[in-house]
Amino acid sequence: MSDQPVSPGKLAESLKPLHKQKGLPPVHLWNPDFCGDIDMKICRDGSWLYMGSPIARESMVKLFSTILRHDDDDCFYLVTPVEKVRIQVEDAPFVAVSVEQKDEGLVFTTNVGDEVSLDHEHPLWVDEDQSTGEPSPYIRVRAQLDALVHRNVFYQLIEMAEEKSTDEGVELSISSYGQSFTIGTLGDH
Repeated sequence: MSDQPVSPGKLAESLKPLHKQKGLPPVHLWNPDFCGDIDMKICRDGSWLYMGSPIARESMVKLFSTILRHDDDDCFYLVTPVEKVRIQVEDAPFVAVSVEQKDEGLVFTTNVGDEVSLDHEHPLWVDEDQSTGEPSPYIRVRAQLDALVHRNVFYQLIEMAEEKSTDEGVELSISSYGQSFTIGTLGDH
């Protein structure tokens, strides 16, 4: 492991050969040595910080988002063919900032421009804060990387939801590409 701190510029430089490739880099195939922690954090609102300051260049954030990996040790890493550095993620690394109906399903767009179809491979689920009861909805973007669904988008989903009576109350669900996803239950309060 190197004693030199890894900088975002050095990471970006190591990605130059991949710049012209289409699609996402095959980070799941890369297994470089772990180079240490970098003072980079993805906040719950989707903003990226380096050494406590926002990364203002949207193109840099988008580039880093393509080399992000969530490994089985429950840590997040930026991975290139030659190095792997650990970063911090407050909640989910992405935020779903819009949703629209396309063909037979719903397509979400993240804060870094990824489009994700709500389907079997990209499920939607809602976690509930045990102390406040506040819902936190998520959608799988890719390989163990999720997006927190923005509050306004969640409100849109609630408006689209179908109601079904159950023993616990009225279940709200949405359908997309032949799948049904529960987004909440209205209890008898």
